[in-house]
Formats: sequence, structure tokens, C-alpha cells
Amino acid sequence: MPASGKGWLDVVSPTMFRPGFRTLIRSFSPSSAGGGKDHPGTRDDKGRAGLVEEKPPPIPECMHMGTNATRHEAILDRETLLEFYRTMLTARRLDDKEIQLKRQNRIFFQISGAGHEAIQVAAGAHSRPGHDWYFFYYRDRAFSLQVGITPLDQMLQAVGAAADPMSGGRQMPTHWSSPELHVVTCSSVTGTQFLPAVGAVEAARRAFQIEDQDLIDRVRPKGDEVAFVTSGEGATSEGEFWESLNTACNLLLPVVYVIEDNGWAISVPVEVNTPGGKISKLVTGFPGLKILECDGTDIVESWETMREAVEYARAGHGPALVHAHVIRPYSHSLSDDERHYKSEALREEEALRDPITRTARLLVEEYGVSAEELNRIEAEVREVVNTATDEALAQPQPDPSTALDFLYSPDADPRSEQFDTEDDPHPQGPETTMVDLINATLKDEMRRDARVVVFGEDVADTSREELLDKVVGKGGVFKVTAGLQREFGSARVFNSPLAEANIVGRAIGMALRGFKPVVEIQFFDYIWPAMMQIRDELAMIRYRSANSWSCPIVIRVTYGGYLKGGSLYHSQTGESIFAHTPGLRVVLPSNAVDAAGLLRTAIRCEDPVIFLEHKHLYRQVYNKGVYPGPEYMIPFGKARVARAGTDVTVIACGALVQRSLNAAKILESRGISVEVLDLRTISPFDMDAIAASVKKTNRVVIAHEDALSWGIGAEFAARIADELFPWLDAPVRRVASLDTWVAYAPSLERAILPEAEDVVKVVEEVAAY
Repeated sequence: MPASGKGWLDVVSPTMFRPGFRTLIRSFSPSSAGGGKDHPGTRDDKGRAGLVEEKPPPIPECMHMGTNATRHEAILDRETLLEFYRTMLTARRLDDKEIQLKRQNRIFFQISGAGHEAIQVAAGAHSRPGHDWYFFYYRDRAFSLQVGITPLDQMLQAVGAAADPMSGGRQMPTHWSSPELHVVTCSSVTGTQFLPAVGAVEAARRAFQIEDQDLIDRVRPKGDEVAFVTSGEGATSEGEFWESLNTACNLLLPVVYVIEDNGWAISVPVEVNTPGGKISKLVTGFPGLKILECDGTDIVESWETMREAVEYARAGHGPALVHAHVIRPYSHSLSDDERHYKSEALREEEALRDPITRTARLLVEEYGVSAEELNRIEAEVREVVNTATDEALAQPQPDPSTALDFLYSPDADPRSEQFDTEDDPHPQGPETTMVDLINATLKDEMRRDARVVVFGEDVADTSREELLDKVVGKGGVFKVTAGLQREFGSARVFNSPLAEANIVGRAIGMALRGFKPVVEIQFFDYIWPAMMQIRDELAMIRYRSANSWSCPIVIRVTYGGYLKGGSLYHSQTGESIFAHTPGLRVVLPSNAVDAAGLLRTAIRCEDPVIFLEHKHLYRQVYNKGVYPGPEYMIPFGKARVARAGTDVTVIACGALVQRSLNAAKILESRGISVEVLDLRTISPFDMDAIAASVKKTNRVVIAHEDALSWGIGAEFAARIADELFPWLDAPVRRVASLDTWVAYAPSLERAILPEAEDVVKVVEEVAAY
């Protein structure tokens, strides 16, 4: 009790709290958007729209903190706790202000961190902004405030202002980002943050092992840095959470997992998400993982728990996981109404654990803080939030002309002359295969730039280094990476677990730190577990952060059919899926020399690249070439005229280039001159070269290996129809696979995949039109 002898509810003014739990739910339920008594729409003394303030519900005796002032003050002094309270209160008031603005249609989305404030502030207080790394999720408002993201930053994002420093109006509210603070731009996807967090601190470990000063200057590793990665309990059901624990524990990486368990994944309760209802119990089998559990609404307990977790990770013992039990007093977002699945009694019970109320009470009862001082903090917080809101609302929206900005690097355009040395090769050695030239290119680029690391499944010569002088070595299932580990060491060439999301997610974290990962997905058919990382993270990071972050990663993928026995799961194509993803470059070389030049461009450019290597082309005699030297580059979006002709243009890429050339020879004997255009890249693709060829021949056939429907040929045909219709003397035709999977039996495989005779047939039809 305070010194005055008055009861807590007598001392604490009703105005220092947000509306009572039940009142708040009524005020901001979707059904009350129109106003009325449940949505009062009051205004403060400066004319700003506000909310009705009510006294919070009384806290029963069982929730009293007791009389451990000496113990608490030994852990947290008065001034520190007051600052924590101020940050927590600021987070809550920002939530409330956004809710108000959303109801007024002045912002367009809202999701709150209410009920999570204590554990977040405690975590942030034990971290070192600009030293440690942060991979937040969308409820981490108080955490972001604690590490230095300001209320104005948050409100600028909420209103979608051009001046939004976190995304330039591209990302929805509560998606934090700051390169200076090491707060990595976050997405809305549940669970994708875990693997990049692992990769970020793995980057520091490997930078020290590689011992290259330029690399160290870029990565700036610290001997005791920590990656904080946060999520709700629901996201721990995602496989990427478990994949991240796998690697963090295997490598003993300093990752601190903060699982903010409010008991609900939108409307799905924890017992449905998690067997036994407790994630901290499920992860007990991971060696090296320190597991802590706490009441995340108790600021003192949260502080102590986070201290223990961070000290463990910072000392190099391995990862730590804090399972913090919090509450969610507001609905999942303003698109949700929790009254549809939570009972009134449950909501009342949760309200009793509100961290704002509990911390205020602790300050009054055990630290001697007066109601006047708390009221002063409340007034100051409101003024900060209102001022930030007014400033943000006064800012202009982004110029519509900037909608395409930052999909790709504005500084290093792989289509430019900077990446074009094709006319100046420096041949070295004998003529050899695509596999050998890709291998030679990787070696030269790794010699040139210590930032280049290579990893994936089976890519190392051996994971057991003591066997290097006793075995031939693997070097990938197609031997493309053979010998790299022997020359560059295990810090730069290493095997991953059998998990594609793990490969790409870790690569993202490393690229964010300054590495240039060149990772291998063993077969295109198995890339799909990594699609969330590729499409929702890798391809979006530069755009959603308005160029503050980038991920220049090369994903090498073997793809395609024409190998007997490949069947359904070793013959897939599907390049159109990646070409349809803004932010990615997609490359398909058809011969050894092009593979070398395009791969070098992919590694040296600043954009993420899907580099598709057709396994049928790896060791063909007809596409061999001499290594063109360590500076040989082919720019993206520059097609090659593989054969000149005058009657019909055949546009092709990958394995269909040779089949089209074979068809052209047959057609020449029949009096039809075919021009074969090898696109080499499809994102971007060379529309100028297509236009020049079509204007010459006036007839065009598009040949690609993927299924006919929805393949890349459809896009090329549409562009040709849109832009080149006056020059066409015949319909645009396509040659492609049947709309099915590639079967095992050779007779079926041949019927499904396009062959030279299929190209011949369609070209003859077009020529005769």
C-alpha cells in the first residue's frame, strides 16, 4: 500500500489507463464501427478524436504483488522501472491511436501488441541496438520502441506516408525496420523470420572463420552479438521454426527466441496448435537449447528471465528460448472480433493480467510512485503520441510514379554495359562441359570475393574434414561444386540439412549481413518447401524496405527432363512461377560458355537470382565451350541469335534451343529458313531482340519445355500480339510439353516433352499460313 494508507484504486487516477478491458472490446469491435454509445468518438482538448476513459477493472487480492519492494528494487531500480512503464504505455497508446484512426478511415490496417508489452520491453532492455540483430513480428511495438524506433516512425508507417522510414509507404503498419538499429524489415508471414535470424548470426561466425578483412569490414561481426527472433505461439507450428532450432542448436548459435504466447492464433487456441499446450515442453529435446518460461505480463519476472537468456546466448553457449505467457486484450486485428470465440469470463480473466495495470500497481505499491507522477507520465505519453500522429497525417502519400521503385537494385543493373564483356573473352584451357565451366566460374568468383559462400545439400566434398585426404569427395550430385571445399575451406563451402527452406532462409540472413551466398537446390522438383522464403522474403525485402535492405543471393537449381528415368520428381520445369515473382531475376543458359558468363553476372549483381541449370545440358557435346576467363560476363535481358533466318522466328531457351536448332536444319532442307533466338534470361527478357527478329520474319513460334498452359510462351505471345501485331503474317504459335507431369516410361516421356519434330510441325504450319 502507498504511504498515504489509501487503497490502490483510490490513489491511481482512472485517466492513467486505457479503457477497461470490456469497454475497449465494445468500443473497437468491427460491429461498432458506425459509432453510437459503444463507439463514443470523443475529442481531447486539442480537438483530436479520442476514446472514453474508464476506470480499469479492480484487481483481486490474488493478483497483488506482495511486499517484496527490497527484492524488486534490487533487480530493477525505480527510475528504470518508470522508463519501462513509459515505453509500455507509449506502445499501448500508439495501438489505441491507430485503432481510432482506422475507425476514422485515416489509416487502413491495424494490429496491436497490447498485452505483450512487458516481455518486449524487458527483452529490448537486455539487447544492444546496432550491435545485436532483431527479427521481429508484427506485435512487437514495445520491443521496437525500446530499441529506438520512434513513435513518429510508427505513425508514418501507419498512415502510409512517403516519408515512412521503414518502407516508404509500401508495408502495412507495425512492420518494423531500421538498418542502423539492425532491426531487419519484417513481413506478415508467420514463421519466416526464424531462419534468417539464424543466418544473420551464422554470418558473424563464418566471417571470423574466413579471416578476410574486407569481408569483416562488411559483415562487422561482434564476438558477443545476439539475434533476437520473436513470434507468437501460433507460428511455432510452422516447420521453419523447427528447422531454425535444428541449425541453431547444431551450430550453437547465439539466437534468443522470444515466444510471446497469448494463447491464441487468431481464433485457434494454443491446445489446437501445440500438443500439450506448451511449446517450451515440446522443444526440450534440442541439445544446447536453454529453455526458460515466464509470466510475460510481469515486468520484473520478464526482466530476470530475459537477462538469463541473453547472458547464456551472449556467452556463446548456444540458443535460448523464452516462453513468455502474455495476454491479447484486443482482438487479433481490427478485421477480427474475439467475442465470436472468447467467452466474457475468459476475457475478464485475461484483463486481470494486463501488464500496464500490473506495472502501474507495482510502481505505486512497492516503489512509492504517486498517482500524480503516473498521471504526468500518462499526459506526456499522450502528447508524444498525438504530436507524432499530427506530424504523420500532415505528410504526403507516396508519388504514384514510384510504385515500381526498388524492385531491383537502383545501383547495379545486370542489364547494363557494366555487366557486358561478352565481346572480350579471354579463352583458357580446352573445350569442356557446362558442369566444368560452372565449376570454374564459381572458383574464380570465390577467389575474387571472400563474401561468396556456397552451401546446400551434398555440395561439399565431405562434411567430415578428417576424411578429405581419404575420399574423392562428393561436390554435389552432378559434381558441379567438386573441389570447392578443398580450395576454400569448410567455412565457405558446406553442407546443409535436407531442408530447402533452411538453405534459402539462412542465405537471406547471411546476405543481409553482406555475404554473397550461392546456394544449391539439388532438384527443381524439391524447391517448393523454400517458396515462402523465396517469394515472401527474398523477392520482397528490398521493395518492402524502400531499398534499406537487400539480399543478393544466387539460387542454383538443376531442372528439366530429357533424362530417362527422371520421371515425375526429377524432371520438373516451372520457370514461369519465378518469372511471375517481382524482384527475382530468372536465368536459363543453354550452353557452357553462356552458363559461365551469366553465372558471373548473377553473382556480381545485387539482385536475387534463380539460376536454372538444365541437367540434360550439363555434359552434352554440342554445347561444350572454352572457359572465357574470369571477367567474362553476359548481361541479363540480352538474347543470342543462335541461328539466323528469314522465314520464321523460333524463340527458345534451355534445352529447347538445341531442339529448335535441329528442327531448323530439317526445315532448311525443306526450303524454310528459321531464325532461332536463345533468350538466355526470361526475367528480364529481350523484347528488343524478339521485335527485331519478328519484324524480319513476320512469323513466330515459341518453344519451351514447361507445360503449354500458363507457361512463359503465353506471356511472350501476349507481348508480341500487343506490340508487334502490324508485322505478323500468321498467328503466334507455341510448342511445349503436354499439360501433365513427366512420366517414367520412355515412351510416355517422349510423348510428353517437346521434341525437334514438334517444332518442325508447328513451324511448317506457320510458314504455310
